[in-house]
Amino acid sequence: MAENQNGTQCEEDTADTRGFPSSPRIFPRNTEPKEIEKNSRLSHLFKYKMDYPEMGQCIIINNKNFHPSTRMGTRSGTDTDAKKLQETFKYFGYQVKIYNDLKCADIFGYLKKASEEDHSRKSSFVCAILSHGEEGVVYGVDDHLPIKNLTSLFRGDRCKTLVGKPKLFFIQACRGTDLDSGVETDSGSEQPSETYRIPVEADFLYAYSTVPGYYSWRNTMNGSWFVQSLCEMLKLHASQLDLLQILTCVNHMVALEYESCSSTPQFHAKKQIPCVVSMLTKALYLNP
Repeated sequence: MAENQNGTQCEEDTADTRGFPSSPRIFPRNTEPKEIEKNSRLSHLFKYKMDYPEMGQCIIINNKNFHPSTRMGTRSGTDTDAKKLQETFKYFGYQVKIYNDLKCADIFGYLKKASEEDHSRKSSFVCAILSHGEEGVVYGVDDHLPIKNLTSLFRGDRCKTLVGKPKLFFIQACRGTDLDSGVETDSGSEQPSETYRIPVEADFLYAYSTVPGYYSWRNTMNGSWFVQSLCEMLKLHASQLDLLQILTCVNHMVALEYESCSSTPQFHAKKQIPCVVSMLTKALYLNP
């Protein structure tokens, strides 16, 4: 496609898929040099507004005991994770609710109810899911359900009062059965008078405890590697770093400071790396 001197496209946009219908030419918004220069000076537009009257809700789904039909074991240590998350997000001003041992229908029901509430006075929304899982799904105590079914409740076209606000999902669950043996290394603003459209999937962040296809590790006494690292790094760095920078610190801590200890040789001395998927459009600071 042709580009002008500012690097903006001046031809028709299309999608990388078969059979995408043609459409009239669509030009990028505010592509004039003076407009770009003006917007670059509005630094507050690149930082989420977090001074609403309330920080928002933090819902923690803590599943420990599962029905025999699921063939899933007890998740010992998860209560430690839930307590640590509660302390951490309460410290940042969130209204924290913990729900223990929920069936799939109840998980969906509680989150649907939360998505239908009025979040106008709140800065953001947080949900932590602590459970068994597979790629794309998490388990209730009775069965599994797609993660997308839960997160989509908060899309911009469904949860209007969270439009433009960060929606954060922290998921401590396996995403498969692969094992990581590791490898040796030597290297160490808001404009009230202006309205605009944003994608319905914007302003979400998904922080998974592990990458697709892999096990996620949890100590039966001390809790999971991911949640414990997350809470420690949030409290340590929230006054200086934005959330994505903090999650990079979490990745570093999990990757370097943890290694599985198991009496079963197959599961001994294994590693883990969390996975962050961000659709955030601004820097997010969780200063208390």
